[in-house]
Amino acid sequence: MVPRPAGTAVAPQGMRRRFARFACIDWSGAKGAWQKGIALAICAQGDGAPRLLAPADGRWSRRSMLDWLLRQADAEADMLIGVDFSAALPFADAGAYFPGLAGSPADARALWRHVDEVCADDPHLAASLYVTHPDIAPYFRIGTITGPRFASADRNGRLRAVERLKASGRPTSCFNLVGASQVGLSSLTGMRVLHQLSGDIPIWPFDAVPEKGPLLVEIYTSIAAIAAGRPRNATKMPDHRTLNDALAMLGSRPVRGSGQIDDHSSDALLTAAWLRRRAGDETLWDPPGLRADPSLAITEGWTFGVS
Repeated sequence: MVPRPAGTAVAPQGMRRRFARFACIDWSGAKGAWQKGIALAICAQGDGAPRLLAPADGRWSRRSMLDWLLRQADAEADMLIGVDFSAALPFADAGAYFPGLAGSPADARALWRHVDEVCADDPHLAASLYVTHPDIAPYFRIGTITGPRFASADRNGRLRAVERLKASGRPTSCFNLVGASQVGLSSLTGMRVLHQLSGDIPIWPFDAVPEKGPLLVEIYTSIAAIAAGRPRNATKMPDHRTLNDALAMLGSRPVRGSGQIDDHSSDALLTAAWLRRRAGDETLWDPPGLRADPSLAITEGWTFGVS
């Protein structure tokens, strides 16, 4: 197992570690025992095509993905793994995740523990019990109900520091659980996974980059798509031809197949190749916003690729 470093730290400027493999997990907060929205793609150094991985039954669940991550920790896999969910809630704008709530978690790890404990009886690593908890629900907009503590200058919900930057695209607040673009439940279920990993895999920037073994980073698949030439308002790749055109922009060989491909698979495949291409860019490990406010590495985290 990889021990969790004492304290938390931003990856040092001039981070020079070279990973052997790269993976992207497209995540899902959907209900049920398994989630069709989860996909995992992996690639190695070089220009080889990324490939999809699937469990024996062909269907990922949040629990089986957690098990896969734990196996990477056990094997000390030399792998950079991107996870497509927000690793924390907004904190910096109000000095708390839940302003006015007694016992509001003080940092990201306390938040992960809080979410997992409140949702202990929620099956399949779901987080429905969290957003309906009487102390927590007032901070969320759920369906037609806007909680009395749901607060934002633009009425769309609070954002983390990294989400307020233009490079982040057009993020949706984790407190806004309305519409197809909502990411709150997905992120909260991801926080349960981060807690249950128990530090076996470091996650940047809450942890320093380890000398060996796997490392998790938060990613947005849309950043990878835009870097590969996709329009900002059309980042999805509905077929193999479109996906392979985008992969070529990232210096990757094409994946096999023809015709349609689901968004989750294409997002994971492209983003794995993007991680391979950008992991050596030292500026991405030392973004100005994170350098200016080191407390974000304890409370809010950062999205790899936003600088």
